[in-house]
This record gives sequence, structure tokens and C-alpha cells, in this order.
Amino acid sequence: MALPVVGIVMGSDSDWPVLAGAGEVLERFGIAYEMTVASAHRHPGKAAGYARGAREAGLKVIIAGAGGAAHLPGVIASWTTLPVIGVPVATAHLGGLDSLYSIVQMPRGVPVATVSIDGAVNAALLAVQILALESPELQEELGRYRDELAVRVEEQDRRLRRGGTEGS
Repeated sequence: MALPVVGIVMGSDSDWPVLAGAGEVLERFGIAYEMTVASAHRHPGKAAGYARGAREAGLKVIIAGAGGAAHLPGVIASWTTLPVIGVPVATAHLGGLDSLYSIVQMPRGVPVATVSIDGAVNAALLAVQILALESPELQEELGRYRDELAVRVEEQDRRLRRGGTEGS
């Protein structure tokens, strides 16, 4: 079993249904990953320790997701120089706008790449793109993935022209 190169960190296990999508994408590309819960507020020492030890553990990218105050991606980014991709998780009260604003408004000098609310799939695809910078095999696989997307669009267009949009 390969050592993980992507870390997926969530603020609580309630974020799992969203962040599971990142794991599925990474598996599709054959990328080893790990998942952990490390709350920025309820267990800040764990979050800091995870980030500080990530590079030595072999990680190359971290995906961090949280809802509400959503400080986890920023806290992780403050403790590592690895790329951090923030996933704002939708909340019951504000629909995830609170999470999005919290993650995207990082102070100068501590960047967090931010995807859409509940955008764990895109976070994983961004991680794949980052890893592909050093892997011709991953670059080719990304090309095949994009080709598959184009085929699906053509199939949807054909269905639409035949008068049906089910399954789009």
C-alpha cells in the first residue's frame, strides 16, 4: 500500500458526507490519501500538529474542509508550506456562505486555494492537477478524464435533441 500524498482533514465527522467525494476522486486517479478529524477550535493542538508533520509524513497537498466559522483550512495553512485547498461545507443557517467567506478571506501571506461550497470533488481534482505537475502519467490520466467529460456533454446534447433530459 502506497503512503498517502494527500491529506483530507475535516473539522468534524459531520463534514464526512461532503469530503468523501474528494476521496472517491483521488481513488479514481490512484492517489493514496488519508483522512482525519482535527478541529481548529475544539482541538487546535491536533490541527497544528497534523499540519506541522504533514510534509515529513510524505504529504504533498492538504484538502481541509469545515463548516460554520471554517477556520480549519486557514489554521492548517498557517502551520505548513504545503498547498492547502479549502472546502467550505454548507451549513443549516447560512447555507455555507459563512464557510466560504471564512476560507476565501485569508490574510495576505497565508493563502488557501478555495473551491465552491461542498466542492470536495473539485478540491480533489485540483490536488490531482498539482500532483500532475511532477507526473506525466497523472497528466495523461487527467487528459482522459477531461475527454470523458466531453463525451458526457455530447451524450447529454444528443438526449436533449431527442426530447429527453433525464439522467443529465
